[in-house]
Amino acid sequence: MTDLQREDDDLYGTDLAEDGDDAGNGDEGGRAAAVLEFVARSIVDDADAVVVETQSDRRGVVLRLHVAPDDMGKVIGRRGRVAQAIRTLVRATAAGEGVEATVDIVD
Repeated sequence: MTDLQREDDDLYGTDLAEDGDDAGNGDEGGRAAAVLEFVARSIVDDADAVVVETQSDRRGVVLRLHVAPDDMGKVIGRRGRVAQAIRTLVRATAAGEGVEATVDIVD
């Protein structure tokens, strides 16, 4: 087991060396969905209203982010900069799993 795998194990509570599952929870894009949910809950006021739906299609995984209407501005940000940063972070996380992911922010 490499040092990087040990860090992943500690960070995500999984043992990648034993089960061989990079997604953490067994779903394609599971780690990307977890990152999206964590970041969104950290940004918004109403963390209980954050819902991430995962859907697979031919291009990869589509993650649909639902937040409270009052928190939409916080998730999108000025000129969409926060939304773009979230999409970049999630895309990079998914790439680490070998999956392509897109984030849709829905109301």
